[in-house]
Amino acid sequence: MSTDADFILKVHGRIHQIGRDAWDVCAAPTGDPFVGYDFLDACEDAGCAVEAQGWGPRHLSLHGPDDAVLGVMPLYLKGHSQGEYVFDHAWADAYERAGGRYYPKLLSAVPFTPVTGPRLLNAPETDAATVGAALLQGARTLCDRTGASSLHVNFPDVGQWRLMGEQGLLLRQDMQYVWRNDAYAGFDDFLAALSSSRRKTIRRERREAQTGLDIRVLTGGDITEAHWDAFHAFYLDTGDRKWGRPYLNRAFFSLIGERMSDRIALVMAFDGERPIAGALNFIGRDACYGRQWGTLEDRPFLHFELCYYQAIEFAIARGLSRVEAGAQGEHKMARGYLPTPVYSAHHIADPLLREPVANYLDQERPAVAAEIEAMTAEYSPFRST
Repeated sequence: MSTDADFILKVHGRIHQIGRDAWDVCAAPTGDPFVGYDFLDACEDAGCAVEAQGWGPRHLSLHGPDDAVLGVMPLYLKGHSQGEYVFDHAWADAYERAGGRYYPKLLSAVPFTPVTGPRLLNAPETDAATVGAALLQGARTLCDRTGASSLHVNFPDVGQWRLMGEQGLLLRQDMQYVWRNDAYAGFDDFLAALSSSRRKTIRRERREAQTGLDIRVLTGGDITEAHWDAFHAFYLDTGDRKWGRPYLNRAFFSLIGERMSDRIALVMAFDGERPIAGALNFIGRDACYGRQWGTLEDRPFLHFELCYYQAIEFAIARGLSRVEAGAQGEHKMARGYLPTPVYSAHHIADPLLREPVANYLDQERPAVAAEIEAMTAEYSPFRST
């Protein structure tokens, strides 16, 4: 598929058709573990992000006249809106009630992963804006050719989000909760930045959570298949109790353990030698990303300990700038995770749907920004300076 005289765009039904070397030439410089070849390929190899699950890969690669890869874009033809964490169900319902067909749609995102990062990946010594614009043009052309109702880009970084706005996509803003490392020397240094009441509460929560347990942070070769067996059981139990759908299967965890163990911090709680709970974190160049968690026993504050406090300790020890703890959860604020904007961008082909969505987003963006400001002012656990 041609984009203009200088670029050729190719569409791929599996990421392995592009290949690790070509993909990671563009992805590796970002330091983002989720847009790297290994994570995305594991989602496909395990059968989690494939057509049968409503995630049909349609990854884009942009080539110059010599066929060198200039850029890539993770892209999926979706038959539903599950596993995305940017909610457009109301748009789909309204459009289909009016006689439209919302699915399939195109989605540029990391499957099942509400983490901010680049979505338009360019090779070194290329112009990011030029490559990004060409990839977006190609994705919109593919939207037309496949008969998809729309193109959505979930959780792009703010610079790419703005580029998407310049290219005519509708801009949406939401929030997540992020802990930031203010050059803390240790966890106690972080606690010293909090109000007295919050320090006391966190110390009590940690003391109660840790009582009688051995909590270990495993990475690299220390993570075994037995650990993944246990963690998968935790993950399924959490999905069952929350009436959620477990998107990831057991094979996925083996694949990331085989390919990405040095970029994983697996927090495990043991009662003696029996694992009872765990939290999965991925390690980026400058961030720790909290992902799934689960437990087989209901113990006070264990969720906070494994998911939030252990991640903070790990980030401080590694000199990472932040911990991103995923979607939802106002309770994270009391643990030092403050509301932070996250973004998405949307191309909607039918003007009869595009116009009301655009009007809605024009009202939603300032409302979200105001909510972030108000929540930070009222509920921040940090001492006033």
